[in-house]
Amino acid sequence: MQQFAYYPGCVAEFSSKELNATTKTLAPMLDIELLPLPAATCCGAGDIAEAKPNLYLTLNVRILSQAEEMGVDVLTICNVCTMNLRRANKMVKEDPRVLEQVNEELVKVGARPYEGTKEVTHLLWYLATEEGLSKLEAQGPRGLNGLKVAPYYGCQLLRPSSVMGFEDPDQPQSLERLIRALGGEVADYEAKSKCCGFPIILARQEVALKESHVALSQSRDAGADCMVTPCPLCHLAMDAYQRKAESLNGTEYNMPVLHLPQLIGLALGIETSVMQFKRHMVPTDNVLEIVGA
Repeated sequence: MQQFAYYPGCVAEFSSKELNATTKTLAPMLDIELLPLPAATCCGAGDIAEAKPNLYLTLNVRILSQAEEMGVDVLTICNVCTMNLRRANKMVKEDPRVLEQVNEELVKVGARPYEGTKEVTHLLWYLATEEGLSKLEAQGPRGLNGLKVAPYYGCQLLRPSSVMGFEDPDQPQSLERLIRALGGEVADYEAKSKCCGFPIILARQEVALKESHVALSQSRDAGADCMVTPCPLCHLAMDAYQRKAESLNGTEYNMPVLHLPQLIGLALGIETSVMQFKRHMVPTDNVLEIVGA
């Protein structure tokens, strides 16, 4: 069984509890053991990084240090958490002076100094590898029954490529590989790697909803039965704010938006009650009917 230090992030633990619950149920089915990080804090998103870069580094390196003490790499289910942890990891690994300064701060608060030996990966990246795909195939017959799925990456799991580096940010294919491996069809569209608008949704909601409109309308026009995303913030922008986007843009999308673990869970037969689809703002009834869940 592959062990990881599990870092769900704040959104999956609170606003998107269905993502966290589904991931925890899915992991053992795929021979993944999620080891908790009970003392981990928020990664700071982009806000702390802009306002207090030293605090941002200390927060993220402290999380990495906990995983290092456990002897395992970090697994995330959030684009923003992945980017922040990987960027901090890259910064301290490439500059010993920065690492020394951060470690001095960690020691002040009684935390373990970081030696720079661990990596951070997203669940999507792990499952889209040959090893991950083989674990999915080992679960038996494909189960999406031809569900037509629009992949939505968002921006921060792909960029900057110098930090993320898993695949071509302009032509990503990891979600497409998973959708096909699970027995679904891909509804391709141009905006799948564009920003969802969530980072500015509170400050400039109309602008943000114009951003989500592009992806929602394109996925609808591509004939998708649903959209899938590996990021809970993108999910909030596309699902929780979808009705507002419809009102602002004078159109209807009626686009169910699934978290990545939920899509996999449907294919592998996880009980729909466990995956808590009732927490979604856009109903998923049509998706469940197609899959036969």
